[in-house]
Amino acid sequence: MKFLEYTPLERIDDFLSYLNLGERTIKGCLEAYSCKHTGTDKKLSFSLEHEILDYLGKSSDADSSSPAEYLMSRSSRKTLIYLVLTLYHMYPDYDFSAMNAHQFFTEESWDTFKQIFDTYMFEASKEWINENESSSSLLETIYKALDEVVKLAECEIYSYVPDSDADPFLEKGAIWSFNFFFYNRKLKRVVSFRCCCLSNMVADGFLLDNLSSDEDGEIFDNMDI
Repeated sequence: MKFLEYTPLERIDDFLSYLNLGERTIKGCLEAYSCKHTGTDKKLSFSLEHEILDYLGKSSDADSSSPAEYLMSRSSRKTLIYLVLTLYHMYPDYDFSAMNAHQFFTEESWDTFKQIFDTYMFEASKEWINENESSSSLLETIYKALDEVVKLAECEIYSYVPDSDADPFLEKGAIWSFNFFFYNRKLKRVVSFRCCCLSNMVADGFLLDNLSSDEDGEIFDNMDI
């Protein structure tokens, strides 16, 4: 996998890198990668393929909804491997298992992405208009940038929502987060888009000294991550 530089993505990435909204800060990252193997990718890809095939060899009673049924297709296995390789490039110090990651990927539609974006990024979208004095909304700008890089009409869209205990994306003080991957099979490109919202009070340490672990649990119990 190779990081690809695209000016339209960089503009959005710069805006979302640290967006202070008073009590909260939004941190986002929009990155494009080529699926061509570089460096240790080939060895890692082989290891992930072996892990998946080993899993399939032990799964004798697969039904239509099981991971084994989905991964019987070589094309599906390649897609999962590319997504996991992207995770490795985003977080090189984190050890991702193909079969563990698989359970956290869900194929989505643009409408689903738009609904989640509109729900969580309302304030960020207003700030975008204020800062850029642009007639194009933040979502419209993201759509155009993604379409330029990976041609959305040809894309498969995946959300990635791991358990909070094993989430490399989640930062201390996180209120919510979302992670999407836009994969164009023909172009062999993946664009990752992750955003999280952090409480500035927790980030600044105002609450950390006064909260027990039980209280921490209560804060996040009812929040959508």
